Amino acid sequence: MPVPSLSPSGKLFAAAAFLEGLTWAGLLVGMWLKYGLEVTDTGVWLFGRLHGAAFLFYLVVTVIAGVRLRWPSWALLLALLAAVPPLVTVPLEMWFRRKGLLSDPATR
Repeated sequence: MPVPSLSPSGKLFAAAAFLEGLTWAGLLVGMWLKYGLEVTDTGVWLFGRLHGAAFLFYLVVTVIAGVRLRWPSWALLLALLAAVPPLVTVPLEMWFRRKGLLSDPATR
């Protein structure tokens, strides 16, 4: 079964999920450099700020996408919770894409 094309809200959610995951990865590398290797704290300084902004952006975009795309409540709750553990937003976005939750509700 072909995956429907993404709606504008779905595209924004996908971008926010990727950005949130990318900044999480940068923060994890920064923490490894700071606490593991004890080399520098620049990664934590930079990616801590970037990830904080990406996290908040992801939460706002998730609520907007959930309302506009008429997600069931379980999907909205799962998407919000996915921002807490590291790197979960990316596989969640891929799963939502396959389920058609990022396409226009009229085409589902």
